[in-house]
Amino acid sequence: MVGGVLLVGFLFGYFGTTRLLFPAPPRPGDLFEVPDVGGLDRSAALDMIQAAGIQAVVTDSFRHPTALSGEVLGQTPLAGQLSTATDTVVLTVSLGAVRMSVPDVVRLGSTAARTVLEASGFTVTVYALEAELPAGLVVEVLPEAGTEVELPMEVTISVSTGPPLIRMPLLLGIEQEIAEVLIDSLGFVLLEVEDCFRFGQDQGRVVVQFPPSDSLVIPGSRVRLSVGSRNSARRVCGN
Repeated sequence: MVGGVLLVGFLFGYFGTTRLLFPAPPRPGDLFEVPDVGGLDRSAALDMIQAAGIQAVVTDSFRHPTALSGEVLGQTPLAGQLSTATDTVVLTVSLGAVRMSVPDVVRLGSTAARTVLEASGFTVTVYALEAELPAGLVVEVLPEAGTEVELPMEVTISVSTGPPLIRMPLLLGIEQEIAEVLIDSLGFVLLEVEDCFRFGQDQGRVVVQFPPSDSLVIPGSRVRLSVGSRNSARRVCGN
């Protein structure tokens, strides 16, 4: 009888101590493994996390050079960690690449054009070609100026080496009218024709030309001619 009373007293004392004075911590909720959603689309990532029994929210977004808009770039907690249903997985999502309009650098010097493009975030490739613009100026930019593109992007500029050179033909001994037609057909400008005193077969024919034959000159160059004449009032010219 006494033993029974002691046992009951012990049980009540144990219960009071463990339940009232030093209660056990509440039982934790169910733990869930955080799924790996890196690289997934935002909507798919949210659905996957919620399907795992965890809450999720997007709190940060920024531009990224290679990730598509809406692609998950990071998560906290990391994949594989344990979380409760009351915890929240925080996602960082891409807003897509930075977009930029190609600057208009046509007719700028090649150095200035490269500086403008590189400062805008583009990489630059340079090609050289013959063009009417003076040497060193940008003739063309591809993609065309004003085109909106995603960075990083390579832009190609074509830089003039100057107009194509033309070899000056031999005009000496040719009749003046024929020489003038030839000069015009080659895109030269006949600046002056002077008469020079000559005998014999040089009458009406070119006896002096400038630039001289075989000179390499640009289209539009100015040409001077001297034509033979018997008029003694005209001055004498050398060849």
